Amino acid sequence: MDSIEKVAEEVRGCTLCALAKGRKLAVPGEGPANPPIMLIGEGPGFHENEQGRPFVGPAGKFLEALLGAIGFRRSEVFIANVVKCRPPNNRDPLPGEIGACDPYLQRQIELLDPKIIVTLGRYSMAKFFPGQTISRIHGQSRLRDGRFVIAMYHPAAALHNPRLRTVIEDDFKKVGDLLNQLESQVEPPVREEPDQLRLF
Repeated sequence: MDSIEKVAEEVRGCTLCALAKGRKLAVPGEGPANPPIMLIGEGPGFHENEQGRPFVGPAGKFLEALLGAIGFRRSEVFIANVVKCRPPNNRDPLPGEIGACDPYLQRQIELLDPKIIVTLGRYSMAKFFPGQTISRIHGQSRLRDGRFVIAMYHPAAALHNPRLRTVIEDDFKKVGDLLNQLESQVEPPVREEPDQLRLF
């Protein structure tokens, strides 16, 4: 039977793409088996490669503060990445690397079955909203394959551009609001746009 632990074990031994050759530790992701929220980043950085855990560097500290602002500890959500091994020099992940990791991520999503998925950065956004830009859809909840997905700027963006900090903080509050609506069985508002953004 498939399980989150089985996926993690396979990720740690994965050699499907060239990133495996340069990694110190793969980063499968971490969190409880039935999280209300799943956060998906782009890929491990230096600190994550050293520890085998996602979001443990400066961006991770900001992410923990964002979670705290909506009443969550990081141990209560599941945190993963589009690619599970660090790209050299923190470069962007390549399409083939994303493709090699995608079956692991898809299995995680199906096993965890979160109420809300939050994408952090453009590469995780592209999995659910191909062809879109974060500047256009950030902070908006959309139905995708039966669950709500909210695209957001990567927390690291606020470290490079302090003007984005308030934007990210405001967007994150919408995650808490949406979760409260779902848990109180109030029908949440769904944004739908024609053609390219018709998700359900």
